[in-house]
Amino acid sequence: MKLLDQKTAADATRLLVFIVTTTLATSLLVILIGNITFGESRPFRAVFTDVTGVVEGDDVRVAGVKVGTVEEIELRGDRAVLTFSVAEGTPVTGATNATVRYRNLVGQRYISLTDGIGDAAELEAGATIPVERTAPALDLTVLFNGFKPLFQALSPADVNRLSYEIVQVFQGEGGTVESLLANTASLTDTLADRDEVISSLITNLDDVLTRISDRDDELSRLIINFRQLVGGLKDDREAILGSLDQISALSVETADLVDGIREPFVEDVRELRRFAGNLNEPANKAELDRAMQVLPIKLEKIGRTAIYGSYFNFFLCQFRADVSLAGQDLGTIRYPVPGTRAPERCDLG
Repeated sequence: MKLLDQKTAADATRLLVFIVTTTLATSLLVILIGNITFGESRPFRAVFTDVTGVVEGDDVRVAGVKVGTVEEIELRGDRAVLTFSVAEGTPVTGATNATVRYRNLVGQRYISLTDGIGDAAELEAGATIPVERTAPALDLTVLFNGFKPLFQALSPADVNRLSYEIVQVFQGEGGTVESLLANTASLTDTLADRDEVISSLITNLDDVLTRISDRDDELSRLIINFRQLVGGLKDDREAILGSLDQISALSVETADLVDGIREPFVEDVRELRRFAGNLNEPANKAELDRAMQVLPIKLEKIGRTAIYGSYFNFFLCQFRADVSLAGQDLGTIRYPVPGTRAPERCDLG
């Protein structure tokens, strides 16, 4: 029992050390990420014409370093009064300017405090920065709408990079305008390299539109006829749907018919295969070829015998018979009689 208590105590100690260590590490991480300070701070106010996107808890920065937090936002008439805190030791003077700036392209904002020209006397806690020394955030909608044709020719990655640099430049945080112009120049070079493709596309598009314009009447008639066709189908939809039932019944009857003749049909196909094999034999092929060559001549001669009407005339052109009776040869009968000529109709050419 004593051994068990010692083991439990050791496990509890290890668990307690783990919990304390994890708590301290998490707290340190939260402080570093949130840039949380524990020093004393002073409240100030600033009057803005527009604080769209600013929310309570946003940073207040000086030279990019967080020195305070936005505490409250309230509306007074057509102005927005923003209350924020600034850490002790951070000077806020009569020449301090407050500007709403973009933290990123997602739309998060922060308040930037910068020194301007004027009274350098430090303000008392609770003092208000007038609207003359504040500036709202840059209107990205208007800005990016102006760059919309440019962005359409860029890849998403290039759009993000160029947009960020544009925001930085217009907020006064960019290194120089040279970087922005370099990206724009790269884009224009790319467009220049594709000048022939773009020109060909515009030319072909112009040809297409010209041909469509030349055939405006035909296109109009096509649309009208198509509309009439659709209207006729709509009017006849009941008849069409009714015919589908009849087609279904016909398909069933046809399937039954095919099912009944399946075995004889298979036998006919089998016999047809044997017949085709017989025709394919060399001797039969030669005889068939000869018959096909002679058939036109035979049909021509047979046709001559039917020129007098819907019947055939047959003439006895030649006849020979040996007559015998009781074993005695009585002679030979010939037609025509030797020395005479057969009738002219017997000459079929």
